[in-house]
Amino acid sequence: MAADGRRHRAFIGSFTAAGGPGLVTAEVRPGSGALILTGGLGTVPDPSYLALSPDGGMLYAVSETADGAVAAFRVGGDKPEPAGPPVRVEGGGPTHLALYAGHVLTANYGSGSVTAVPLRPDGTLDAAPSGLLQHTGSGPHDRRQRGPHAHQVQPDPGGRWALSVDLGTDSVRVCTLDGGVPTVHREIALRPGSGPRHLVFHPDGEHAYVVNELTPTVTVCRWDPGVGSLKPLTEVPVLPGAPAGDAYPSGIVVSPDGRFVWTATRGEDVLSVFAAQGDGLRLTGTVPCGGHWPRALAWHAGFLYSANERSGDVTWFAVDERTGLPRYDDGVEVAAASCVVFG
Repeated sequence: MAADGRRHRAFIGSFTAAGGPGLVTAEVRPGSGALILTGGLGTVPDPSYLALSPDGGMLYAVSETADGAVAAFRVGGDKPEPAGPPVRVEGGGPTHLALYAGHVLTANYGSGSVTAVPLRPDGTLDAAPSGLLQHTGSGPHDRRQRGPHAHQVQPDPGGRWALSVDLGTDSVRVCTLDGGVPTVHREIALRPGSGPRHLVFHPDGEHAYVVNELTPTVTVCRWDPGVGSLKPLTEVPVLPGAPAGDAYPSGIVVSPDGRFVWTATRGEDVLSVFAAQGDGLRLTGTVPCGGHWPRALAWHAGFLYSANERSGDVTWFAVDERTGLPRYDDGVEVAAASCVVFG
């Protein structure tokens, strides 16, 4: 138990097609941030991204397969229990999901679409999606941007809007639900060829940061929740110099106090630290991620966690309160790890 009397747990997603165990659970050791693995559940193929309900009683996972699906689990007991069969999302390769307006939304990378699946009052999934939004467009990258690739869907802090980040079209779509169907309110263009992957909001509710996969940068944006408008302001490199080889940014996290932003970059296998300064970011340092191919980042109780896909582990770092610089502590083996969430 933590000092607040709560039991803190971590849930780790992994790629079963690459030898991962599926959904893995862990206890979080208070004070040290250490993860103690407690079991796994391999009932859903490739649960690469996870999301918890606000009350922490339900866990949702994508199944990142060609005929993509989403699944729900009850997590109130010692191990997750399937809460009904997986639901097909009518889109290929879902890479991300989020809860929004009584639905689970999935970002389907393979088909370049966003799916809405209604939630029942008990938190379980309805038997079928209520609607699908098909993205259109392309970008200048010959191999990666021949068509749309929705990579993330993220509600804004007020819960009024849902933002869909599309790597293939170099854009972010601000959406609502119209009768259960995701509907575009406006589309914001980012720099051609940048390949936006994930977006996070600053605690001030007025700024958002988009990490770009095809160029190792972060785009700083101003967010206006009143009209659902995202305005790109500046683009900041995630590395202090030119990449030595492959460099594909993946995860991005903002500290709860808004002072720092962290990104992970695959290939270079580093975590980057930024000082948040109004309408800008300032890169202050990088540290090794403790593994290979960091696919996702997470923050919990003063520690930063990196899910390292190709080295098959989750590593954690204590964070200096003054500088925001992560210091490697330890890690646990989870084959083909893809994300970690806390509840």
